[in-house]
Amino acid sequence: MLPDTLHELPRDERFAYAKLLAYMINIDDEITIDEMTVFEQRLGTALLSPSQRKMIRTYLKEPPSLDECLAELSGIAGKLALRDAALMTAADGSIDEDEQVALEAIARHLNLDDEIIERLLDWVMAGFDWMQDGLELLNVE
Repeated sequence: MLPDTLHELPRDERFAYAKLLAYMINIDDEITIDEMTVFEQRLGTALLSPSQRKMIRTYLKEPPSLDECLAELSGIAGKLALRDAALMTAADGSIDEDEQVALEAIARHLNLDDEIIERLLDWVMAGFDWMQDGLELLNVE
């Protein structure tokens, strides 16, 4: 598990975070197993109530708009959402144009420098390499 502070945020901020991830997982109209794995892991870390988790899962079928998500997202929750959106969208091995545009829009909303997306994606790839190294150490590929 990632060392994180997400679970320490107020419940409404954790819900806004999860809502953005639900939007991002649907952005390319294809939910891969790898993306869903990251989504479920991060949803678990958000420690939402059962009713909130149910609502977030409805967004998987009927996603909110990006504007709706961003209206409720700021501060640390927004930065964690951007980080985890980058992690989740890269989980399938590629970032398509719509995902890239959305990540950039989130960064702008949070008043972050444009280069943050590239830096986050570099972090994601380094993490994937690190995990692969662990499998290779054990000869589990």
